[in-house]
Amino acid sequence: QVQLVESGGGLVQAGGSLRLSCAVSGRTISRYDMGWFRQAPGKEREFVAAIRWTGATTRYANSVKGRFTVSRDNAKNTVYLQMNSLKPEDTAVYYCCIPNMPYSGGGSDENAYDYWGQGTQVTVSS
Repeated sequence: QVQLVESGGGLVQAGGSLRLSCAVSGRTISRYDMGWFRQAPGKEREFVAAIRWTGATTRYANSVKGRFTVSRDNAKNTVYLQMNSLKPEDTAVYYCCIPNMPYSGGGSDENAYDYWGQGTQVTVSS
């Protein structure tokens, strides 16, 4: 059974940084694209970042480009989201996700991902 567990969320002041981790079990992630999404209260879930299985290609939402960095450590079966220069509008529950098929190019489409973590809360105070 595939399980994803996010960690690293918390409360931070505007301008601060956090590093989220997503540990995957039940599957070796080296052949899989991975994604990060977030959902703020009262809003729909939105794309944040994605990384191809090779790790060579990344994609970001315009709202986080230049501030967030997605990376992966296949040896640890873990994906990371480094978040710098955080803003109050970054407050949300952050989710990582993985598609069912390898090499499938999940990108920014949440429907392309089949397994999701339980989420980790990020709160940015002004």
